[in-house]
Amino acid sequence: MIHTKEIEPLMTRRLLLHAGGDGRSARLSVIDHLRGARRAVMIPYAQSDHDYATARFQEWLAPQGVEISGVHTADDPAAAIGEAEAIFVTGGNSFRLVTALHRLSLIDAVRSAVDRGIPYYGASAGANVACPTIRTTNDMPIVQPPSFTAFNLVPFQINPHYIDPPPPEARIGETREERLLQFLEENDVVVVALREQGWLEVDGPHVGLRGTGGAVLFRRGAEPVQLSGGADLSSLLLETPRYDA
Repeated sequence: MIHTKEIEPLMTRRLLLHAGGDGRSARLSVIDHLRGARRAVMIPYAQSDHDYATARFQEWLAPQGVEISGVHTADDPAAAIGEAEAIFVTGGNSFRLVTALHRLSLIDAVRSAVDRGIPYYGASAGANVACPTIRTTNDMPIVQPPSFTAFNLVPFQINPHYIDPPPPEARIGETREERLLQFLEENDVVVVALREQGWLEVDGPHVGLRGTGGAVLFRRGAEPVQLSGGADLSSLLLETPRYDA
């Protein structure tokens, strides 16, 4: 059984958690999120080509005066995270990502950096690992991680790339909604299902939904709630998640 401690809304914690997909609409928000940081580190382990994953961000961050280096090039990845002014985590496969995080002992290093006020940007898999666990990922378990436990930067779950259920006559197989409701049969924790072009901004005790994609809020025993950009979700930081409950 996974146990999680209640997370206090730390004044220093700054996160931008993106649904994934085309992230260009969030670029101005990312630059604002960095607040002058100039040395960023990329954690690219959700993808197989680490250099490519890093270079994609370097293309548009460099003109903004931000230098980003892949943590995979560092002799001591944990030390590189400790010295960074910002942390980026790419999308890709969440199982591959969390396996590398545990193998390289990066969970505590990232949590310590974020608790010092280092801004964290995570898209898709990078948003998944900001949660207590990756159990609400959409990915296939292409590798066997030692644990599903992730950074635990927020006390709720995220489901990125959320797709609304089609009309009953058009359904083939389970919908994303059905799978999340099954998750809530076994776990008592809020799930924010982010549609593409949507993201969460966490700034200390404040959480806001941004972008045009919107989201759906899932809570055990309640009907899903539709959310639009601009929604204040700060109360979610006061949640106490319970897994295997």
